[in-house]
Amino acid sequence: MLRGMSTVSYFADDVAQARAWYTSFLGEAYFERHAPDGVLAYAEFRIGDHEAELGIVDRRFEVTPSAGPGGEVVYWAVDDLDAVLTRLAELGARVHDEPRVRGEGFVTASVVDPFGNILGVMTNAHYSSIVDRHRG
Repeated sequence: MLRGMSTVSYFADDVAQARAWYTSFLGEAYFERHAPDGVLAYAEFRIGDHEAELGIVDRRFEVTPSAGPGGEVVYWAVDDLDAVLTRLAELGARVHDEPRVRGEGFVTASVVDPFGNILGVMTNAHYSSIVDRHRG
């Protein structure tokens, strides 16, 4: 049974550059690993209420390279969708999907980061109620 999102991996040709970009959005990475050639190959950030992991992986280790943005979209819960989208645009992300109301309390949007990864963000009433319940 699936127990929750643990780690999502994004890929970049230059992990150090991607780490710097994500640091300006999320804060410092908490873990890094270098490849045998000394190049930064992995940087990981802990995100949100349950400290889910977002890893930036050197694209040379990508199992199924893609020609462009595509595939599954992981949506990260946010409190202020417009503010987050504004910040991402300021950092150079481009719109992938404009905000869409999916139902009362559920709005999704996504951007493409400068490294070709789709970053989904959403307001999610269900997520918020679970977090509030666990805070008790």
